[in-house]
Amino acid sequence: MFVINNENTRFPVKVWLEREAQLEESCLEQAYHLSQLPFLHKWVCLMPDTHTGKGMPIGGVIAAKDVVIPNAVGVDIGCGMDFIPTNIHMDEVRGIETGNGSIIQAIVGNIMRTIPLNTERYKTPQDSEVLDRAKQEIEKYEDDKELLPLIDDGYFQVGSLGGGNHFIEIQEDEEGFLCIMLHSGSRHLGKAICDYFHEKARELNRMWYSEVKEECRLSFLPVSSREGQQYIHWMNLALDYAFENRARMLDKTCAVVKEVIENHTSLTVEFGAEINCHHNYAALENHFGANVWVHRKGATRVRRKEMAVIPGAMGSYSYVVEGKGNEESFCTSSHGAGRSYSRSGAMQAFSTEQVMVDLKEQGVVLGKRKKNDVAEECRFAYKDIDQVMAQQLEMVTPVRKLKTVGVIKG
Repeated sequence: MFVINNENTRFPVKVWLEREAQLEESCLEQAYHLSQLPFLHKWVCLMPDTHTGKGMPIGGVIAAKDVVIPNAVGVDIGCGMDFIPTNIHMDEVRGIETGNGSIIQAIVGNIMRTIPLNTERYKTPQDSEVLDRAKQEIEKYEDDKELLPLIDDGYFQVGSLGGGNHFIEIQEDEEGFLCIMLHSGSRHLGKAICDYFHEKARELNRMWYSEVKEECRLSFLPVSSREGQQYIHWMNLALDYAFENRARMLDKTCAVVKEVIENHTSLTVEFGAEINCHHNYAALENHFGANVWVHRKGATRVRRKEMAVIPGAMGSYSYVVEGKGNEESFCTSSHGAGRSYSRSGAMQAFSTEQVMVDLKEQGVVLGKRKKNDVAEECRFAYKDIDQVMAQQLEMVTPVRKLKTVGVIKG
């Protein structure tokens, strides 16, 4: 870790990398903008997977006094990870053929038929305790009439994967046991909330002649304002919805794994403890003696002994970790490997054929309806997860390393 404290900073910037040259110029510029915010507490944190985002770097963490910043949470509010291990050793199922290929191929195919991917939706509304509760507490939300239709719409998306870097993976840990990991968020709900409140914050900041420059895209809302309270209500709704969305998909995926394996072997599938965690959100926490709004954008909370999930890239490795409660990072770690190529840059640099050959050589089963954009999420487009992990050993202890054996993408 090194610290940037120069003429461009009002507050220091702590970076969990080896040297400044490892930062993109645009990412560093965004960090400088963050460091100029007058309401920051202590410093800006950049995790080892950091890269340029919208307004605030992905892999960025700030603690703010009495304000929330929609773009410092991001458009996919509540995006995060869900993980569960099984008692099934891969050697027990490897080589077994079903009517739909290998065990892993059958699992991947059945998941794709069970869970809507990318822009797909359920044809009928799904059960949602979170949305039911929102309707019961509609007075929290009714001031923002433009957003109200999102609640009814959400019933058709809960338990669906989405696109981009979201995935469902079947994995093998270092002891050979089959595990399940998935990455998804609040679907359209989170983006609509972020965009709506960012515009409200822009309008208010203009009225206040705020010193936060509009071009930095870091417009803020005081938590004491009506708009600030409304954002917090809607953000928390999106967080709960994202948590439920992942849990629902994990239940469906576990059911597929259990059905396929038990139908084709004499094994009984059992599941271990689930880990469901966010990495895009703001929360009121106490750090260095102050109650502050910690914004984690592409960053994972890892309090002492807290379990979390840090994925790599498709066809790479991922980790389950235990937090060390490092206060310098506001008890935070990276949320993944972090991109080294933009999506368009990856498409230009790597061909579909190159990625498909790589996955085949590694024995990874890919479930994806359209393959023409597969390079966007290939492992070559991301940083080396092992190098990222090496930079944050003061924040987390790795407890389980996992290799992709099957992956479903939107």
